[in-house]
Amino acid sequence: MPDNKEQPATSGERRSINWDDSKMQTTYANVVNATSTREEVSIFFGTNQTWNPNTTQDVTIQLTDRMVLNPYAAKRLSVLLAGIITEYEKRFGELPLDAQQKV
Repeated sequence: MPDNKEQPATSGERRSINWDDSKMQTTYANVVNATSTREEVSIFFGTNQTWNPNTTQDVTIQLTDRMVLNPYAAKRLSVLLAGIITEYEKRFGELPLDAQQKV
């Protein structure tokens, strides 16, 4: 289970947030897409199982999960992911977005 994080309470006391991961599931995705409306941001996760990336045939992506967030949670996720990727690239080098440049 992730560490508990201390958060300041409104009365000046500290409170902790307990992360309950007892119902958490793990899913792998190598493809992601997103759409949004004024009220929500939908993020779609899936797997590209194409063995030959140079094929000229259509590619089917099996979508497996959808996460729907309000815009505030989506922005917090964006900031969190940007920080994680920045730290990753400092340690392991830049990640190219073009799959053809993949090492």
